[in-house]
Amino acid sequence: MKKNIYILLATIAVFTVACKKGNLDRFPQTEISPSLFFNTEEDLALYVNGLLLMPNRDSYLNDQSSDNVATTAAVEIKNIMAGNANAQNITGGWSWTRLRDINYFLENYNKAKVTSEIKNHYIGLAKYYRAQFYLDKVKRFSNVPWYSGTLNPDDKELFKPSDTRALVMDSVMADLDFAYKNVRESVPSGTPGKWAVAVFYSRAALYEGTYRKYHSELNLKATANTFLETTVKITGEVIASKKFSIFSKGLPNQDYATLFSSQDLTTNPEVILANVFDMDKKISQNVNSVVFGDYEQAPARDLIQTYLMKDGSRFTAIANYDKASFVKEFENRDPRLAQTMVYPGWIRVPDAQPYVQKLNKNFTGYHQLKGYVNSTDQTILNGVDFPVYRYAEVLLTYAEALAELGTLNQSQLDESVNLIRRRVGMPDLNLAQANASPDPLLQQQFDNIESNQGVILEIRRERRVEFAFENSRYDDLMRWKAGKLLTKSPEGMYFPGLGKYDLTGDGVEDIILIDKSVTIPAEDKKEKIH
Repeated sequence: MKKNIYILLATIAVFTVACKKGNLDRFPQTEISPSLFFNTEEDLALYVNGLLLMPNRDSYLNDQSSDNVATTAAVEIKNIMAGNANAQNITGGWSWTRLRDINYFLENYNKAKVTSEIKNHYIGLAKYYRAQFYLDKVKRFSNVPWYSGTLNPDDKELFKPSDTRALVMDSVMADLDFAYKNVRESVPSGTPGKWAVAVFYSRAALYEGTYRKYHSELNLKATANTFLETTVKITGEVIASKKFSIFSKGLPNQDYATLFSSQDLTTNPEVILANVFDMDKKISQNVNSVVFGDYEQAPARDLIQTYLMKDGSRFTAIANYDKASFVKEFENRDPRLAQTMVYPGWIRVPDAQPYVQKLNKNFTGYHQLKGYVNSTDQTILNGVDFPVYRYAEVLLTYAEALAELGTLNQSQLDESVNLIRRRVGMPDLNLAQANASPDPLLQQQFDNIESNQGVILEIRRERRVEFAFENSRYDDLMRWKAGKLLTKSPEGMYFPGLGKYDLTGDGVEDIILIDKSVTIPAEDKKEKIH
């Protein structure tokens, strides 16, 4: 059971434990009198648990800022790319309330009469949250003011100029290093422990290392490898711990999808941190109505084309690949494609017949399966856990950092990327072959890679495929300095012209495309044509 803890204030502090969904995002009040609080481990836990903040299943909607989807939403980056950015639609991100809550704890924890080990665990969690807060700020603004203490409305420090990116990120790394060394491994289910901290630590280090490497305008390239070396060190230690493994039951056409439709991820060997949902315990979330592809977003064809063939060859190397029909696009592909997108012949519960796209509603013709729960049972729909951190990320982060450092070897590929590929029965990635024959299409998209080009491109492909719709693509494009890919308008499925088409793969036409001047057939004449 996940406990959500909040603080009620009157003339004295009153502490209560609750399980109400409405309190998930409540932060501790900073008006608590330190003399009445911060005295015991229970006090420290109560406050730090109140800082708990994790992504949830809404993350399956957050690729709208990337080239993975088409969207009708008022997405900020879309306004920027269209030249419509202004003070009215670019407004978010400059809130500092959460930082004050974190720093208030770091100013007062020392009053607790507990051992240093206990104190350091909770300090580490607070610093982990502060690092998350500041990495988000750096991603958005680059240079921001670093505050290590609480401020009041009349403090002059509120008006200090921004600190350098270098200073802020050094501070972020110091916070994460402390957290990694001091946060306990054994923690309540659904809360971050040592290994969750390690995943974020390596994520932050990879982000900054590659950002500095590819963004020469920062004049920080000389320090990029320091971050990449930290990435390798931390991910290497997670791997060496042997605490986690790629989830596989030997079902290559199902295992990957199971990660995103499971009612319980707390015992899954791949999931390092899960956001737990359970309708019976009043902690629930259902994103079916928005994630499927009939509202705001729909998968882009470019993403579908990124997936390899089942034999490891490139789909984009096939003659006229860009004119392939929907049914052909799904034939003999990486099994993750049909576990991420609606495929020809897929049946939507409670229907008895295969689903047929209603092209007048959908933006690209494609639908998203990742994050969608194929059920009508409300308990099931609302009880699917969200994998906050997966071991697959550790492995791909490890491989990418080594490739960027120029030290990646085949053995390291085999213990990272190829473990992920083997889950779905895909051939191993061969380092020598990848570097000898880089994908020409990916070369055009990422033309600033100086060395190890072929394998870096393939690792980037793996990241896009493995983490599609998990809210990582935009950050990846930004750190690789590949924002130009966002200038291309997303495309939908291909039709060569008017006429009848099979969308279920049974050889029978399911839809008919007619000219706008033609009268729509009456219902009794449509037969199987929708």
